[in-house]
Amino acid sequence: MNKPEKTLTTEELMSLAIHMAGQTQLPADSRIYHPGRDIRKILFGIDIGVAELLVGKGLAVDCVVAHHPDQSVLTFPDVLDLHVDLAVRNGIPENEARAVVNEMKERNAFSRHSANYDHAPSFARLIDMPYMNIHNPLDEIGRQRMQDAIDQYCDQDSTVSEVVKALYTLPELANAPTKVEIRLGDLENRAGKTVVVHGAGTNGGAPMASLYYKYGTDTVVYIHIGWNDFLRLKAEFPQGKNLIVSGHIASDAVGINPFIGRLEEMGIEVIRASGL
Repeated sequence: MNKPEKTLTTEELMSLAIHMAGQTQLPADSRIYHPGRDIRKILFGIDIGVAELLVGKGLAVDCVVAHHPDQSVLTFPDVLDLHVDLAVRNGIPENEARAVVNEMKERNAFSRHSANYDHAPSFARLIDMPYMNIHNPLDEIGRQRMQDAIDQYCDQDSTVSEVVKALYTLPELANAPTKVEIRLGDLENRAGKTVVVHGAGTNGGAPMASLYYKYGTDTVVYIHIGWNDFLRLKAEFPQGKNLIVSGHIASDAVGINPFIGRLEEMGIEVIRASGL
């Protein structure tokens, strides 16, 4: 007899990602918008909208999976609380980390409140296309891979250049059209304590990086940073601290690819698009 073909449900897809990240519960930035079962073929992209759902329908996939959250995830600000956990693990007082995160949450809640909270999900329902996004679990996998690469190849006496070389051992970063950039500091600076601040919804901007610098971190690795936050850090820390930016989409792929690899090992066909 032929071995039965492996299929998954949307719930099993989500559970697998959470398990691979070492987590135990559904994060606030990840959702199943339209559930499905008997999934053998997936369209997976970093950013998904109505057009991509229709492409998935045309490709006869059983499910469309996004990385970035749909605007309908009104609970997204709550995932920013994970910044507090990461900060405390790196020697930052909880009350100071909490103050920064609370401001981030309030600002984010304003933008989420004004968003169209049922745009793409409503079209997924209309065309009966199972649709979900998996954000934080995959970012956490990426954070772990990036931090592990740095910890494996670097120590307190390594230079910023050596940290960059460690990041380039990850094929997603090495082969990306974007490059790892030094936004603050120089390649020959001592890297000292280096922390990948990622996997908590979005980067912590200048306020969170400032806290890391204040409490003993010499080099912060973000996957992206805004212009105004960069200017603020440049003014506050003209020398002695380093900010490495690894690249948004490439760094997202660092966390997504192991998950896709596991699915393919299970016999699930995955069509990559939108940055993958």
